[in-house]
Amino acid sequence: MTGTNPAMVGPGTQPSEDDGAVLEYMEMPKNMRTYSAPVLPEPEETHGIERALAILAEVRVAAAEAAAGQAARCFDITGLDATNREFIDQALGDGEVSIVAGATILAQESVLAGLWRVHETDITGALKRDLIEVGAFPSAVLDVAQAAGLECMRSHRGALPPGVLNAPALVTELDDKIAAYGPGVAAHVINLTLLPQTEEDIAFLDQRLGPGAVTILSRGYGNCRITSTGTRNAWWVRYFNSRDAIVLNTIEVADVPSVACAAEEDLADSAQRLGEILEVYR
Repeated sequence: MTGTNPAMVGPGTQPSEDDGAVLEYMEMPKNMRTYSAPVLPEPEETHGIERALAILAEVRVAAAEAAAGQAARCFDITGLDATNREFIDQALGDGEVSIVAGATILAQESVLAGLWRVHETDITGALKRDLIEVGAFPSAVLDVAQAAGLECMRSHRGALPPGVLNAPALVTELDDKIAAYGPGVAAHVINLTLLPQTEEDIAFLDQRLGPGAVTILSRGYGNCRITSTGTRNAWWVRYFNSRDAIVLNTIEVADVPSVACAAEEDLADSAQRLGEILEVYR
C-alpha cells in the first residue's frame, strides 16, 4: 500500500459539488453585551443628591421583592430637580432593551436588568411623566400593545393571493393558540425560518395579524427586533446578524416575548449591583 501524497489533500484538492455550488453559512451575531458598571462621580463631588439616593434605595428594595415574585412597582421622579435626576440617569444608564409604544410612550431598560425608565409624553413630544418601573416588563407598554390589538386575526375573503402556499395552515394554528391563550398558558412559538414559506406567505400572515403599536429592540446578543401586531398577544420576533440579515423569524403568542423581559434572577442581580453602587455614597 502506497503512502498518501501530502500534495493530494487539503483545501482546493477535493472535488466541489456537482452543481458547482459552494457551501456557505449565514453569518451569526458576533457581539454580546455584558454588564459594565456606570461611571459615577466621586462622593465628595456630589452635593444635594439625597432625594435621588433615597429613591434608588427604594428601587433596590423593589427589585429584591420582584425577584422573590412580588408585584412590579413604579416610582414617579417627574418632580425631581436637575441634580437629582442627573444622578439617577448616571446610576441607571442605558441597557439592552429600547421600546417605542404608540405615540406617547418611550421606555428604556437600564444597565440593571428589570429597572426601566419610562417616559410618557404628550403628542408634541413634551415630557409629562418620568417613571422608574421595577419588574419584568413595563406595564404601560403592555397596556398599549393590548389596547391596540383585536381579539382575533383579521379575516380574508375570496381566493388566496398568488404565491400563498403554506400560510393558511399557520393561520389556523395561530387562530387556535390565540383563542386559547390566557393567564398560566405557556407561550407558543412558530419558527418561520424552519418552515417552507414564500414571501407571499409572510405578507399574508402580516396582513392577517395586522399592524401593532409597539416596537422593541433588544441588543443583548446581536439585534432582536420585536413588534406587536394588530392581534392581541401575537408578536413578530426577528433576530438579525451584523449585516442586518434575518437569521431567525418567529411569531410568538404571549403577553410579551420572553427575550424582552427580565427574569427573576436578573432582578436579584440588579438589586445586588444597585446596593453596591449605593454603598459608595453612604
